[in-house]
Amino acid sequence: SSNLIDDQLSKKEHLYLVSFGTQPSALWPNPVKVNKSTLQEAKEWVQMLQPRGGSNLLQSLRKVFMKKELDSLVVIIGSCPDQSPEILSDYILQCTLGRNLNLHTITYKCSNYMPLVSAWKGRKLFTESGRYHSYKPGPEVRPPDPCPISAEFTKLPISSFLPKPPKHEGPLKIKIPNFLTRTSEDWLKSNGLKAKKLTLFQILAPNAFSPIEEFVPILQKTVPSTLHEKVMMQFEWYDGTVKNIQVDLPLLYDYQKQLNNAIQIYERRIEWLSISSRRIWGTVCEKRVVILVDLSVTNSMYIIHIQHSLRLLLEEQLSNKDCFNIIAFGSIIESWRPEMVPLSQENLQNAWCWILSLNCKGSRNVLGALRKAIEVDFKEKENFDSQGIYLFTGGVSDQEMPLVTAYIAETCRGCDLKIHVCLFHINELDMDGAVPARYANSIDTASAYKDITHAANGRFHWFGDTGIFESDDISAIALEMEKAFNYSQKCALLVAALKNQSGPPTENPPIPKEEPKVVKEKSQPKPQPQPRKLYCPKSNTLTLGKMV
Repeated sequence: SSNLIDDQLSKKEHLYLVSFGTQPSALWPNPVKVNKSTLQEAKEWVQMLQPRGGSNLLQSLRKVFMKKELDSLVVIIGSCPDQSPEILSDYILQCTLGRNLNLHTITYKCSNYMPLVSAWKGRKLFTESGRYHSYKPGPEVRPPDPCPISAEFTKLPISSFLPKPPKHEGPLKIKIPNFLTRTSEDWLKSNGLKAKKLTLFQILAPNAFSPIEEFVPILQKTVPSTLHEKVMMQFEWYDGTVKNIQVDLPLLYDYQKQLNNAIQIYERRIEWLSISSRRIWGTVCEKRVVILVDLSVTNSMYIIHIQHSLRLLLEEQLSNKDCFNIIAFGSIIESWRPEMVPLSQENLQNAWCWILSLNCKGSRNVLGALRKAIEVDFKEKENFDSQGIYLFTGGVSDQEMPLVTAYIAETCRGCDLKIHVCLFHINELDMDGAVPARYANSIDTASAYKDITHAANGRFHWFGDTGIFESDDISAIALEMEKAFNYSQKCALLVAALKNQSGPPTENPPIPKEEPKVVKEKSQPKPQPQPRKLYCPKSNTLTLGKMV
């Protein structure tokens, strides 16, 4: 590097140096004039450089392309860039269009062929306005033209160089579910608190009485109903009114046990939804299913993950369906079969072989994929029940999302066709490394796809390498658990309030309070009903008539 500075860079007018690992770092904020001081500063900076993280070439290119005064760029790289060659080439082409900028690339210590593959993928672009050079330490210099074996590498897809799970390309191990798969919303219709008659208001209803006021002829006054302080409390009802509740302690203790059992069942349901293929896809419940898979170029580094996700789905959730199809989309729409086919183990194996042949390319034509599924695979959608489309994607569509939402809302009306979205999260750093046709941050992307699912009565599922971020199936169960916790807390407060009100147990019945106090309370302006302690009637005998 010192020789390069002395021999060649010292003869330039301006100089701008950027090193890059996971993040780029510039020596100066802007290009500086070349003089003895700046050259010496550059040498000292080069000697202090240390390896750090990955090889984020695209980020460093972005930083350099912002300096419009530069007319020549030299890229020196010794390891495989983090981004795919297609992304780098497309980005360089877009940023240099109409700009007089010469680009040169130098690779060194290339015992691993991957840096060369990346460079040669974009060699045509570089050599239009610059030069390509590769060398190893020692006298031997690699010629500019790639050797025949290197040309073979350039033809291989990026998936050939990515690590794969064990037996990734082996045949499927298909499992046939022995139960009916249901959405959480449908599951709660038979297992929810209301279905099990476990809401607090269902439990208290037999012993709940509305406060009343009646005219007592002997007193010539209107007297409100009162509470027996040993066994009754006032309780706010679900509709905002206040009820006089006869508190049955054994009943409430048993109710709390039932709530605890229900919460444990909900926890097991959430755990089941969070493992295996359900962690990625949620639950696939319909009988006629089409899978839409996002294979845009921005997902090139995730192709193995996408294929493995599809493998889990084929093995675990599709074997009990009636018919299915798989559609891959980038800019171009590719379908495994022209239309949906009956499900069989042979068809599942054939679909998996087709998935292994897929590569990422182009942009993200979500609307085109949806139209292919709806207008071809589901062209007779009005004649069938239980139909679903599962969109597996990592970013926003090439088209405006409101346009996609409007199309779905129109075409899914009047038929049993639901569209579900499985959004896989690419962290913001990786998203910055790609150049999609349209970009939105993860929050806006999730919001846009939730609008789509709601327009088609579907479910939204959002996951990443750290777990599930959002799932309609899990949210429905979590909401039911929250209700159970709330009912349990209210039940405990009701019991505690009754115990505090009645005081320590005694053998004799409580002495009635003075009657004038009740009358005085009635003579005051009636406040908004609130839970409060009232006084029992003079008689020591508790009857239903006096409880009301």
